[in-house]
Amino acid sequence: MTTSRGRIARIHEATSHRLAQAGLGARLLAALALVLAVVVLTAWLVAAAIGPYIFHQHLVGDGRRNATEQAAHAELAFRSASGVALLVALGVAIVAALVVSAVIARRIGSSLASLSSASRRVADGEVGTRVPSPRLGREFDEVVESFNVMASRLGASERLRQRLLADVAHELRTPVATIHASLEALEDGVTDLDADTVAMLRAQSVRLTRLAEDLAAVMRAESGELVLSLEPCDPAQLLRAAQQVAREAAADRHVSLSLDAEPGGARVRVDADRMAQVLGNLVDNALRHTPAQGRIVLAARPAGANVELSVSDTGGGISPEHLPHVFERFYRADTARDRAHGGSGIGLAITKALVEAHGGAVRAESDGAGTGARFVVVLPIAGVGSDR
Repeated sequence: MTTSRGRIARIHEATSHRLAQAGLGARLLAALALVLAVVVLTAWLVAAAIGPYIFHQHLVGDGRRNATEQAAHAELAFRSASGVALLVALGVAIVAALVVSAVIARRIGSSLASLSSASRRVADGEVGTRVPSPRLGREFDEVVESFNVMASRLGASERLRQRLLADVAHELRTPVATIHASLEALEDGVTDLDADTVAMLRAQSVRLTRLAEDLAAVMRAESGELVLSLEPCDPAQLLRAAQQVAREAAADRHVSLSLDAEPGGARVRVDADRMAQVLGNLVDNALRHTPAQGRIVLAARPAGANVELSVSDTGGGISPEHLPHVFERFYRADTARDRAHGGSGIGLAITKALVEAHGGAVRAESDGAGTGARFVVVLPIAGVGSDR
């Protein structure tokens, strides 16, 4: 008994899964097949139940003995029985078709109304709205899934926009407040316009300029307006150039900056200046978070049809919950990107935008706080038709 119930349960589960995977067209065909089956079954049952009785009544009521008349009467009885069976079958078929059509129309209408209502709520700003699966077939499930994904992304975009505005306001507030306070002190005669004051004002203006330029760079890269001069480049040479630029800064911080890349390997098609900016951002980020006596390694290695350029450090590391967000504008984790380390807060966002403009990808890796971090730039190997 238990085995039979288990078998029935498995059959029911498999049937439900197949129905869930079936498309709307398949379900409509199944409904039509059901209506036709009802018509055929009804015609057969009516013919079997009513036909013989009507036929018999005609023959019993016939008192004529003429063979010709009896044959004609038998034909009339057959037509009468068949007509009644067909009329009853047609009526049942119409009722069945109306019921099936009403059920399908109600299910589809309810699902569309739910989707329409959710769309209006999302349009009104309720980006947390979600639509449950209508279980009407693969097409409807895909539409609902796409809507829910869209709503999730809109919610994430809205949260990022709010944080972006708050962070931009914060980034602007500090230098503007510093400049304002210095100007008031100069006006009140509290301080003199000496070399230190000029240096401070210049530093704050440079900070504002850098923030504006960084924001503009991100917008150009993300909007596709960035013009790239692509040419085959040796990854080892790109890393060596980044090492040379950052060598003095690393020495001032007492951080070891080494290169692990063999020249002459597979080339990548990149804009050398933009890629220098990418690597420079990654090295600067590593320097900010690597303590004295720490180590930074620039490396390149092939990875299938791609080349991976990596910048690894022995700094503070990144907690797992922060890894998916480190490339977002102004995102900072307390253990890895706090404001005390400096920077505009969008260097990694620029890096991501520039790498993706080259058709590549960038990711961050870390085993957690205190374990260091590794940033990897993945670029496709230059094609066979390029100058290598």
